[in-house]
Amino acid sequence: MSRSQRRRGKQKGTVAMPKSVQPAAPASKTSPPAPPTGKSRTTAALAQPPKPSPNWPAILSGAAVLGVLALLGFMLFGRSTPPEQAAAVADDVPAAINDLALQALTEQALAPTAAAPDRVDAPESRPIFTELPPMTIDPSREYLATITTPRGEIVAQLRPDLAPQTVNSFVFLANEGFYDGLTWHRVIEGFMAQGGDPLGTGTGGAGYNVPAEFTNEVAFDRPGILAMARANDPNSASSQFFITTAPAAHLTGQYTVFGEVIAGQEIAEGIPLRDPMTATTPGEEIIAISIEER
Repeated sequence: MSRSQRRRGKQKGTVAMPKSVQPAAPASKTSPPAPPTGKSRTTAALAQPPKPSPNWPAILSGAAVLGVLALLGFMLFGRSTPPEQAAAVADDVPAAINDLALQALTEQALAPTAAAPDRVDAPESRPIFTELPPMTIDPSREYLATITTPRGEIVAQLRPDLAPQTVNSFVFLANEGFYDGLTWHRVIEGFMAQGGDPLGTGTGGAGYNVPAEFTNEVAFDRPGILAMARANDPNSASSQFFITTAPAAHLTGQYTVFGEVIAGQEIAEGIPLRDPMTATTPGEEIIAISIEER
């Protein structure tokens, strides 16, 4: 066989793999994978979905609503009325110091209320009137009222300079004997003692109303303030009055002050406690009220 024939036979028995398809050398099993390049890391980060931004308007609105609810809760529960004062105003709607708690809801403050009846409802033995008496006092004079009780006397200096119509009505009723034999029908510890109701229930009166004569000149900042009870209507006072036995600043400018105790405050503070809604016996008697003019 010639050399050319042997060369051609050798070429037929083998197939040379093109360099382009030569198998790559296997990677070492112990070699760690190469870390991703900076370009690959950036691409992966961009491929993640974006995080939603906070919805600030919705968050602020929710916070505002919660704040309002918290404030309302504080107002409703933080200023609740003590039970003994709430009892002072539990009478029916024409009641005499009707509701300390109701006044607190209307102006977020405690206050006594009283109403004169719109009918003649006093006992037959007691004088009753249908209109405000004419002015008979002299506002420039001094008037003292002595309230006689079984335990002693309470002396109050009246203030016609502050409340001339109220003092005139009180003096008129006292001189007519209207208060003689009535009782202290509502007495609340650490607050006040109230009398002057011919029915003894907190719903009676003299048959007429006395216009309001409110003032800030004398504050309810001490015991011994003599003032008129009334209903929600400022002009609804009649015959019922009260004496404070402790400071009651929330009443200032809301009830007509017409005098102040100058002797016997200890008698006023010793009047037996009484709630006309639950009491089964009459309150302590007001034996008489006498007036001295100086």
